[in-house]
Amino acid sequence: QVQLVESGGGLVQAGGSLRISCVASGRTFSWFTVGWFRQAPGKEREFVGGINRSGNNIYYPDSVKGRFTISRDNAKNTAYLQMNSLKPEDTAVYYCAAKLVVELSTYTDYDYWGQGTQVTVSS
Repeated sequence: QVQLVESGGGLVQAGGSLRISCVASGRTFSWFTVGWFRQAPGKEREFVGGINRSGNNIYYPDSVKGRFTISRDNAKNTAYLQMNSLKPEDTAVYYCAAKLVVELSTYTDYDYWGQGTQVTVSS
């Protein structure tokens, strides 16, 4: 249906910023709700937030609200995660995912996943 590829991860110092991207191919990108997830070593996967099809509604959990911004450019088949005020505990592999379900405030029903990109925040 759709293939997702994340990019833009890397090393950043605490307090810094980083933007990672998720490029989609295959099925029409604008049909999909997009979510961002992260997983640190030894920890379970965490839902970072979701964005609806048109990009005019976004959900963030309290853990990242005010620091992270999700956006999308359907003309470029790309979703973004802008991360500001990064903390060492933000270090994780970050994944984008997609689903045809409209609801975006939950972590469920994501059918398509990218391979992940590593984000490391140094102290």
